[in-house]
Amino acid sequence: MVHKGLKNESGTAALEFAIISPVFLFMIVALLAYGLYFGAAHTVQQISANSARAALAGLDLNERQALASATAFASVGRNGLIRSDDLAVQVTADADQPELIYVTVTYDAASLPIWNLGPPLPLPGKTIRHVSVIRAGGF
Repeated sequence: MVHKGLKNESGTAALEFAIISPVFLFMIVALLAYGLYFGAAHTVQQISANSARAALAGLDLNERQALASATAFASVGRNGLIRSDDLAVQVTADADQPELIYVTVTYDAASLPIWNLGPPLPLPGKTIRHVSVIRAGGF
């Protein structure tokens, strides 16, 4: 009789599913949210690199700023992950090395869904920032 009771496992799978499914669903949602964040970070990096290449055509800092900004916002228009309202582009030059052009792209990632996950996860910063440096002129 004792062996018959031990072999009856009906309901075990349902109990395991009830215990594991919330953890599994949370992990799936976290993977999606972090994937969106990393996708946004990679997009900001690519926008920064494209803007730096476009800034090379400018003759002075103001023209480089205009070219870099136009390229960045045109790239955002083709991308559904980044909103142009939250994007900032800044072009600077180094006083010690004037041939270097620094293009800084900053994105406020507060609109991404990762912030809805709350305290159980370690969350990254809400500002994504990438700096691209490109050399103007010959080597």
